[in-house]
Amino acid sequence: MAFVLDASVTMGWCFADEADHVTDAALDRLRTERAIVPGLWALEVVNVLLVAERRGRIEPAGSARFLELLRGLPIEEDWDLPLDQAAALFDVARRYRLSAYDATYVVLAARRGLGLATKDVRLAEAARGEGVALLHSPF
Repeated sequence: MAFVLDASVTMGWCFADEADHVTDAALDRLRTERAIVPGLWALEVVNVLLVAERRGRIEPAGSARFLELLRGLPIEEDWDLPLDQAAALFDVARRYRLSAYDATYVVLAARRGLGLATKDVRLAEAARGEGVALLHSPF
């Protein structure tokens, strides 16, 4: 089994003040399941770490350790965004007033028939609206 993992949940594994039952449950699921992430997920993770470093929230060594931890988890990147999926991406982003980046998670989950692990309220609403199950949702 698998589920789609977004960056909001992922970063809860790095920053204790962002951890909650959703982040814990997703990490627990990785013991027996794999997570699927869109290709842009790694860029989002790196960007959050860079901003956190600039704000003094994490040291470069901490960022490196976190990235190493992620490499050891069963996370599969999905780089497949055929042109017909781009149309779906526009539709979801417009309908729910999401960025194209956030809509990518919903479209990926819908295309693969998987649930979505997110802490983002708007992303959760879009997922529900598109018939995508939310995993351990706080909403």
